Amino acid sequence: MLELRPNCECCDVDLPPSSLDARICTFECTFCAACDATFPGGNCPNCGGDFTPRPVRPESWLKKHPASTKRIVAAGCSERQENGAGGR
Repeated sequence: MLELRPNCECCDVDLPPSSLDARICTFECTFCAACDATFPGGNCPNCGGDFTPRPVRPESWLKKHPASTKRIVAAGCSERQENGAGGR
């Protein structure tokens, strides 16, 4: 089951379970659509995998299967974006 991580790993913007802006890779690295658009080739800066929109878990299932509350932020990601190097 997906963790539904609560934030973008690069810019730390909130990505609630209902967010249509959340993107995930095969390892469930989670980024917002805006950061995803800045990564070279549109690939995950952590593993190189491609991104897909994160599915939205129906509200009725969130009580039984809640989203994660653990925030993950990739060190230096936003600085690498500013320097034009993407997340790598």
